[in-house]
Order: sequence, then structure tokens, then C-alpha cells
Amino acid sequence: MGFLITSAASAEELPAPAPAFALRTFDGKTVRLSDLKGKPVVLDFWATWCRPCRSSMPHLDELQKRYGNQGLVVIGLSVDEGSPAEVRRFAQSLGVTFRLGMANDHVLDDYGPIRFLQTTFFIDRKGQMVRRVRGYLDPETLESYTVELFAP
Repeated sequence: MGFLITSAASAEELPAPAPAFALRTFDGKTVRLSDLKGKPVVLDFWATWCRPCRSSMPHLDELQKRYGNQGLVVIGLSVDEGSPAEVRRFAQSLGVTFRLGMANDHVLDDYGPIRFLQTTFFIDRKGQMVRRVRGYLDPETLESYTVELFAP
């Protein structure tokens, strides 16, 4: 599967229900979108070899730390073809603490097709995808899109 890397962010609003998923995270737990109802979610598709993705990881981690006590859940799904252990070691080397796992074909199809990296979805408390962004998001824009998820 080929992916294109884009450094210029392109955002589109998507007022549509977020597709359900159940994925195993690197900490061995299963995360289900249905379990996150009532919580805003930032779902990021990334890869270890994608420079814009790597640049975003600390910003996503900061969002989780800043807004986690308000219910925000940041999930990073790697599209790497390497082993999950390699991807986990890479993320640990960056000091990332938000939930990480490997994207499977099901979630890639339901949220995609994912052809651009990085691709980030913003899902509100009602489980609605409100925005999809392809490409690198600067920290200020990333935060503003995240804060919008808390609106009633």
C-alpha cells in the first residue's frame, strides 16, 4: 500500500458518524470507539518514516496531557508495515504517552481510504467526525481544532 506524505495541511469538515472500531493498543488493552462515547477523540494515522507525523507526535502528546482530565482521548494508529514492537520502541524514544496501536485493514477502509500521511480525524463527544485533516498541523491549529470538540 502506498502513502503520500503531505506537509501542507488540508482540512475538511465531515459532519458524519465516526465508524466504530476496536483496536489493541501497545499497552495490551483494547480501545473501542463505543467505550469513548461522551469523550472528544483525536484519531491520528501516522508512520515512523513520515517526518510530518514524527513532528506532530509531541504536540499530540501535549494535547493529551493538557486536556485528558477534561475527557480528551488521543489515539495514534501506525500504518507501518514493521512489527508493533518496533513502532512501540520508536514512539517510546520520542517520549509519547498517548494511546498508540497499529491500524488494521478494517479501520483503514472505514476511515479512508487513508492515502495521505499524516491524516487526523477530530471526533466530538457525540461520536461525530467533525473534521479530517491531511498533512502536518501546527500546534496552534491542532489545539484550536481540539478545543472545538468540547463545544456543546
